[in-house]
Amino acid sequence: MKRSVLVVNCGSSSLKLALFDENENELASAKAERLNETDAFAGIDGDNRTIALPSGASHRQALQALVTALRDRQLMPDIPASVGHRVVHGGETFREAVLVNNSVIEGINQCAGLAPLHNPVNIAGIEATGELFPDTPQVAVFDTAYHQTLAPRAYLYALPEAYYRDWSVRRYGFHGISHFFMANEAARRLGKTPATTSIISAHLGNGCSICAIKDGLSVDTSMGLTPLEGLVMGTRSGDVDPGLFEYLSTQGVSLKEVHKVLNHESGLLGISGQTNDMRTLCDLADHGHEPSALAIEIFCFRLAKYVGAMMASLSHLDALVFTGGIGENSSRVRAKTLSHLGLLGFNIDADTNEHHGGYTDGRIDTADSRFPVLVIPTNEELVIAREARRLAANI
Repeated sequence: MKRSVLVVNCGSSSLKLALFDENENELASAKAERLNETDAFAGIDGDNRTIALPSGASHRQALQALVTALRDRQLMPDIPASVGHRVVHGGETFREAVLVNNSVIEGINQCAGLAPLHNPVNIAGIEATGELFPDTPQVAVFDTAYHQTLAPRAYLYALPEAYYRDWSVRRYGFHGISHFFMANEAARRLGKTPATTSIISAHLGNGCSICAIKDGLSVDTSMGLTPLEGLVMGTRSGDVDPGLFEYLSTQGVSLKEVHKVLNHESGLLGISGQTNDMRTLCDLADHGHEPSALAIEIFCFRLAKYVGAMMASLSHLDALVFTGGIGENSSRVRAKTLSHLGLLGFNIDADTNEHHGGYTDGRIDTADSRFPVLVIPTNEELVIAREARRLAANI
């Protein structure tokens, strides 16, 4: 009997797969990175054997290669009972997870202009999975859905009302699956229920966002209409003056070119002129590369400002939580960010921070810190697997 759930998580330049059994145990996981680049690579976690990918491999090619490898190595024992997909933007059309059909694919495609780095590859992942497992129900789980609890004061821009009424121009927020997981996992570690827990969740990776979570619900977040707004990210600029567009047009830069630069050539990559990888930036900074050091400083300072901003939406704060690839693994980023927040009473222990809270159940704050500070690995795949199993069970 088919009981496993396959989770497909297509990022802008990456692909992650995870296979869960009926007891939510992870049977296998695999990933491909640097997709659509000449040095794309893939592998199965815990297996040192390489998986060959063609130069410039697409998400579709990576998915096919990873599934084949999982089968060949007997890590995928059967056809999955269901497949869950992370989809970045659901607009106002999708407020919760849904079973995939043609109209759902069309709805995701209609939101592609709002998430140009993600929705197209999310659709590619759905279509490629459908080819591999044509009789398996697929479920779309949306990053924007968790933020549907934002109040108008948080999601509306100060624009003419018709922009929202006619074109749905508003702040949507992203990384909702990760922030939802943080709301529940932080509450568990603090010995509370999600409904009584308020945290600030900082998801830091190639894409970055921060979320104010009040009594388990999202009440404010940094990303907006698209995943471009907010924090400095790997290749995305985050907040810029909207007047930049008109100014650059007078310099002969087209709207299309500005869009490309803000999404693909800015952020850590743009400032450093070298890379969007925080680990490499730290190494370069340690060897005297000033643009890399500046990129880290700007990243952390902008993040610190947003931590303070998120507190305006909360009546109390149970913890500040760091997650995502950078949030979980960069003690330097955590320390530098909190060095700007001494006025708010955040203090962390250098030793537990260096060990990422590994032997303190994630806690890295000192006894005299005004607020707890936690490092919690995110598990978006588990959330997606649960939704996929729940919805597929109703078929």
